[in-house]
Amino acid sequence: MIPLPIRPLSHSAFAPFGDVIEPDDAKSFPINAGKCIRYHDLAKVETSGPEARTLVSLLKGEPYDIPLTLKMVERHPLGSQAFIPLTGNPFLVVVAPDEAGEPGEPIAFETAPGQGVNIAQNVWHGILTPLRSTSEFVVIDRGGSGCNLEEHFFEKHYRVEYA
Repeated sequence: MIPLPIRPLSHSAFAPFGDVIEPDDAKSFPINAGKCIRYHDLAKVETSGPEARTLVSLLKGEPYDIPLTLKMVERHPLGSQAFIPLTGNPFLVVVAPDEAGEPGEPIAFETAPGQGVNIAQNVWHGILTPLRSTSEFVVIDRGGSGCNLEEHFFEKHYRVEYA
């Protein structure tokens, strides 16, 4: 099995794969008579293809134990996919660059409490992987007709572990 160390999630390290969603360093301004702060334009939501529309859903996921075996990644060729935690629990984000239509070497990130991600359209990524306890998420992704899911199963598996 190939070791895959987990690293902290940062804007710069994740930039080739999408957006980190968090209020730090975000453009913000007061709204609602100054009683609310809007953290503005945190992610680029992408939808394309026939009858494309943006979906907002809620997910409740059970935690995974580390180390874990990474056997598969997926991608969504017709839209981005954002995961915004509703709890302070971290979660694992695995992404991989595209290499001629197949995933390259995966990279594993652990979010800080409160960080979310928007995985860009057509980026290879692992499944939603909450850590430590059951977690709830807002998910923003694409609905509509057309095939918006491709899966790739690795010949050699990766062992996702803390460095």
